[in-house]
Amino acid sequence: MRLDTSGRERGHVMDWGHPEEELGVLTELFDVSEEQEWQERALCAQTDPEAFFPEKGGSTREAKRICQGCEVRADCLEYALAHDERFGIWGGLSERERRKLKKRAV
Repeated sequence: MRLDTSGRERGHVMDWGHPEEELGVLTELFDVSEEQEWQERALCAQTDPEAFFPEKGGSTREAKRICQGCEVRADCLEYALAHDERFGIWGGLSERERRKLKKRAV
């Protein structure tokens, strides 16, 4: 048996309480609706994804050109920085450029 935070015994099954409350907490933690909104408007969603994930040494020029005209570029970059995206072009920046940006911010 395990004890919960109130000291009551619990089995191996989690006591989630009211589903509505849990859904609210999960929605705050993983705000999928807001995330999907900007991602659906992103220009990269309408183009070949391979341009945004070039092979090592490959050109990032085409992806960055597309990002320049994208209305959600700032949202994309913010997402990449918050989620520590390590591959691909996000918000018009490569992984190396995002690392430099993070270092300057610290």
